[in-house]
Parts: sequence; C-alpha cells; structure tokens
Amino acid sequence: MHYRSIVDMNATIARNLHRLPGGIDLVVGIPRSGMLAANLFSLTTNIQMTDLDSFVAGKVFSSGITKRSAALGRTMAEMRRILILDDSINGGSAMREARVRAAAAGVSRDQLIFAAVYGTYERYDEADLVFELVPQPRLFQWNIMHHKFLGQSCVDIDGVLCFDPTHLENDDGPAYLSFLAQARPLHVPTRKIAYLVTSRLEKYRPQTEAWLASQGVDYGELVMLDLPSKAERQRLAAHGRFKADFYKRSDAVLFIESEHDQAVNIAKLSGKPVLCIESQLMISPDMLWLSEQLKQATTSEGRKAMLKTMARTVLGETGYQTLKSRMRKPA
Repeated sequence: MHYRSIVDMNATIARNLHRLPGGIDLVVGIPRSGMLAANLFSLTTNIQMTDLDSFVAGKVFSSGITKRSAALGRTMAEMRRILILDDSINGGSAMREARVRAAAAGVSRDQLIFAAVYGTYERYDEADLVFELVPQPRLFQWNIMHHKFLGQSCVDIDGVLCFDPTHLENDDGPAYLSFLAQARPLHVPTRKIAYLVTSRLEKYRPQTEAWLASQGVDYGELVMLDLPSKAERQRLAAHGRFKADFYKRSDAVLFIESEHDQAVNIAKLSGKPVLCIESQLMISPDMLWLSEQLKQATTSEGRKAMLKTMARTVLGETGYQTLKSRMRKPA
C-alpha cells in the first residue's frame, strides 16, 4: 500500500519543477484536492493561482501583501502560460472535464499545461505530465478519512477521530467523563469504518458510543480494552499489544494509529502495515525489518546495499530506477 503526505507532495512538486516549461504565469487547481497542490506550487514558484471555476470566469485569486512583484498583479488577459494542476489522476475523468471547461472558456490550448502530482500510470492522454508514479492501492493524507479503505481498516479514536485528553482530563474519573462527552472532533470520517480499536476502557463504552453517534461516525465494531482501571492498563503496558492482537486476528488490511511509538509496536506485533497520524508515516513490517538490518550493517558496502533495498521497497522497481537515473554519478 502506497501513502503520500502533504510533506511528500510538497517535495514531489519541488523535485519536478525542472520538467515544466519556463514562463508559467498562473496555476489553476482542480477542486478540491487539486487546490492543495496548486497552493503549494504557487507558494514555491511565487506565481498567481486560482481554482478552475474562477479561471473559467476569468478571475484570479489575490496574492496578499507579502512577496509582492509585478508578476503577481497580472490580469487573466496577461497570462501567457497556464498550468492546470490536480493532486492525482487515476481514470482521468476530472482532468478530461478540466480540459473541456478550459476549452469552453476560450483559452488557447497552446497556453495550457495539464498535470497531476501523482498518477497511477506514467502517461495519460488527458495529462501532459505526471510528476510521480504512485500505483494503486494508494492513500493520501488529505483523503484518508474519506477513502473506501476505511471499510477494511482498524482505526484508533483518541488522536485520530478526536483530540487526545489532556493530562488533567485523563484522570479516570469525573474529568475524564466530561472529556468523553465533550471531546473535540479531529478527523471525522465520511465513510464507514470496519473496526474502531481503542485503548479506552470497556467501562466507558456507553459514553464512547454516545459521542460517536453525536458525530455521525459509522462503524462496524467498537473494540475496547477490558481492564478495570487506567492504572492497570499502564501497569500492563497494554496499549499497543491489545491493538496489535485484534488487528492480527482481523481481516483488516490497515490500522490507523495516533501515536508513532504505538504504531511501530502494532506493526511489529501484527505483521501488518500501520498508518501513523502523528508522524504521517506508513509503517510496514518490511520497513521495520530493513531499518533493523541497516543498524546492524557494519560496513559502508553493507549499508549501501541495504539502502538500495529500502529504496526499492518504498519506491518500487520503476520508481527506484527513475530515481537512480536522475542522480548524478560522482566524477
């Protein structure tokens, strides 16, 4: 399973600027996720941006009062070369619609460049350029809580669906009961979750179910830790092991965990991938094994070979060969 965060997207855009022709005056984001890509592109290159609807209407977003330049004050009529950008492309329907709408707006095709940051394939008839090949199955930081994969996932509650309790709130008493009733939502899903797996104690099931209902969270099963107290949970250090045991037995293909250390532990114990919200990393058993092997490599040749193996694991063979071809070889 492939995963890309907002940090990854920003880096991918920066790495691929050289592949675009010079003189781009405007970047147009295809709503909704394409606006994120367009914003990052606009800030990196210091050019104007707009969304597709505004572009068709002949409008450009204002640029604020910082980083002013003559290039940031152009009207639509002054735009010579325009990049229409989406975060990703799979079947190509969104890009096809963007091309139709741009043509209907009367903008010359010679002025337009159509691109996507991530693509399932390297080439599309609908796009002039795909920055990075990321095959299916894939998830993005900005769509994970709206993705069909939630129906095959275990999801933590605190730190994922809602903010974690503060130290004062986490008293296993009146303050904690108040927190459970009034927890602030963090990432509210729009699809059904297969399993909610939480280290909250079983005795707090009624309060947890009430909060989930109030937020409209749809789920198949709520799995809670059946221990008498917070103190006992801490004594047994049961958080990660409890989650990993259920995940390993289940048919889930992904666990979405709030804390990095717990995510690493769950991946180790379950032998399955874990997405960490805190670090925005997809932690796989293979990567953990390779990391351990890298630590144990005692020679530069051994470390180099291990790094190559890690790169192939993360990027895939095609991505690895592409990266290799772009790296400068020492003289």
